[in-house]
Amino acid sequence: MTAPHFGTSSERRIDPSLLRGAALFVDDIALADPLCAAFVRSPCARARIRSIDLRAARQCAGVIAVYTARDIGVLDAEFPLLIPHPALVAARTQRPLARDDVFYVGQTVAMIVAVNRYVAEDAAALVEVDYEPLPVAVELAAAAAPGAPLVHPDVTANLAAHFVQVAGDAQAAAARAQHVTRLTVRVERSTAAPLEPRAVAAVFDRSSGELTVWDTTQAPLAVRSGLASLLELDEHKIRVIAPHVGGGFGQKLLFFYPDEVLVPFAAMRLGRPVKFVEDRRENFIGSSQERAQIHQITLYATKQGEVLGLRDEFLHDAGAFTPYGIVVPHVAATSIAGPYRIPNLHVEFKAIYTPTVPVTPYRGCGRPHACFAIERALDRLAEELGLDRFEIRRRNLIRDHEFPYRRHGLVFQDGATVELDSGQYLRALTLLAERLDLAQFERERAQARAQGRWLGFGLAFYVEGTGLGPYEGAAARIHPITGKIHVATGLTSQGQGHETSFAQTVADQMGVGLDDIIFVEGDTRAFDWGVGTYASRAAVVAGNAIYKTALNLRARTIAAAARMFGVPAAQIELRNGRVWDGGSGRSAALATVATVANPLRYAFNEAARAATQFVGTYAAAGGPALANGQQPGLESRDYFSPVRATWAYGAHAAVVEVDAELGRVAILRYLCVHDCGRMINPAIVEGQLMGGIAQGIGGALYEQLAYDASGRIQNANFVDFLMPFASEMPNLDIVHIETPSPLNPLGVKGVGEAGCIAVGAVLASAIEDALKPLGGGSLLRLPITPDMICGLLV
Repeated sequence: MTAPHFGTSSERRIDPSLLRGAALFVDDIALADPLCAAFVRSPCARARIRSIDLRAARQCAGVIAVYTARDIGVLDAEFPLLIPHPALVAARTQRPLARDDVFYVGQTVAMIVAVNRYVAEDAAALVEVDYEPLPVAVELAAAAAPGAPLVHPDVTANLAAHFVQVAGDAQAAAARAQHVTRLTVRVERSTAAPLEPRAVAAVFDRSSGELTVWDTTQAPLAVRSGLASLLELDEHKIRVIAPHVGGGFGQKLLFFYPDEVLVPFAAMRLGRPVKFVEDRRENFIGSSQERAQIHQITLYATKQGEVLGLRDEFLHDAGAFTPYGIVVPHVAATSIAGPYRIPNLHVEFKAIYTPTVPVTPYRGCGRPHACFAIERALDRLAEELGLDRFEIRRRNLIRDHEFPYRRHGLVFQDGATVELDSGQYLRALTLLAERLDLAQFERERAQARAQGRWLGFGLAFYVEGTGLGPYEGAAARIHPITGKIHVATGLTSQGQGHETSFAQTVADQMGVGLDDIIFVEGDTRAFDWGVGTYASRAAVVAGNAIYKTALNLRARTIAAAARMFGVPAAQIELRNGRVWDGGSGRSAALATVATVANPLRYAFNEAARAATQFVGTYAAAGGPALANGQQPGLESRDYFSPVRATWAYGAHAAVVEVDAELGRVAILRYLCVHDCGRMINPAIVEGQLMGGIAQGIGGALYEQLAYDASGRIQNANFVDFLMPFASEMPNLDIVHIETPSPLNPLGVKGVGEAGCIAVGAVLASAIEDALKPLGGGSLLRLPITPDMICGLLV
């Protein structure tokens, strides 16, 4: 096996087209005479539908079709549960169009298809729905309280799931504890708010029976499978394409949105292309959300600060439906102990239905919640014991020699025991302390206090289970005419830089430049096996599949070149887009080798003419007659299936200044020490970390969906839903550690979600630290708003 030679950065190949506005998104797809869809959405969080009057809408000029649940045939059924789990007490999924009842504001009730979006929306406004409103309990704790109004009448106590995991003996740890720290933390609900809302377009060719769908999805193969099942088509008759996708962050994951099936259904039914593109309000009220959890966490410790045990009982807001089962709270539950060697754990959660938009993973997927809980608890423990915040972590971090560190009794979402495979946790903490330079900071703080300014620093550590299976695959081939290498995989990209990092993986093995790699993803016709881009898994799973594919292609190319030159394979080198005979110094272009290996392409191109001198030698050596099971051409296909998740980690710190009168927070410095194993492309790794930290700052200080008591979102727009601008982003100081994972050939770990995980805990710690001289209390809720800060000082 040839070792990779990564570590150098190259420019992201996709950026020029994005910056020039040449990238193609779903709404840019040129369709012939397309129709446009719009949806009638429920204004009620919970109500019975008494009647739907469609007469005025159907009579509206330009309306082609109007659909309710009774008009969509076999599609009028609950969507399948995508990720089942035994802990689900009562799984519920929604129908494409509501029948009889609605369960959240924004649920789709009817679909209008018209000659353009303007007509479709006008007609949607003419649909008269008679609702009988029902009582609701929107807030999470209220929905979980005894006697709360039920979201689903047959689901007792709104309990969607109840899950308990135990490692060691937390009760025995409580009995031995010399100190107990208890606190309750809360993370409020938010949304991914991608720059591009969701969109889907479909064309059905009646002559061939083929359906083509363009979708802003993170998993085109999953969409194809779902459509094949629901529309009763053979998979080979469906092509799903995810073109450029303007951000996903989990909101565009897998397959369950009504429009993803109803738009193709309408295209098939009407025989014309149909398109639907969310507007911003629809994205707020109709696309999935995340974050809301309430944790009651207890640490059992010695007087020296060694944590003997942990107990965490938390509520998770599932929204109105559970299309992905318990993924988000499950990840939170198995991440709660972070990087610490806590031998005794009792983790229990209840997933609660609320009459709100369904919850699915959003960047971080439960990890920011768990990190906030454990890191806030450690800060409190350190304060109560009179220890430094660095020291409390130093005394509890897993040591290098303890890897792999298993938490027996905790099962991760991949079905395997939680096993932190590798790391240098103490080194990360030391690097963070050195970079922060506490002595210098204390001098700066003293000067600031003399001026009436309040500075503080905070820190937090996190771990992230990455690289989930079940598998991904890749195919690669050398084109006989151009010599370029075509690489395809089943993933899609929403800005991760796959077309650069994956091309590097192949170019490194084949001795070519990035411009010689043609990389294709997001198209089910290009590669038809795979899962999707989510959960920080692409580099680990698809990256290793591509690496294995490249190794095989390299071996086949060397073997073909050896036969072509009539020399041992050990003499062949690949560099600068050519094969070289190290013994004689002869060389040939990759296109020539690929042509010699494919006898049907001996003519009509320069590579073929150059290949004629080698044909006799190659044939004598066993090709192109395909002796011994050989294949024509130079092609390779391979897969990678991880045995378990690999765990990345990092330590963050920040220096902030707090305006005690206005409650404003300025982040003066932000530091990140991160380890994602071997880095394929450091610039892309840093870009992922920066993007994650930006979203983490949003979640820590700004972003929160404001539901009123009736279940309506009051800030479903970019005026009232606050987000950080570039002006709120600090300069980021990023330090890399590379501890290769032993679980995959490349030694890589995921990085896509890492940046956002620790930010809330870091900033809460820093703001508290700044306000201590003023008698400020604890910050145990995210986001941290100016009124919360001012409230601490009253």
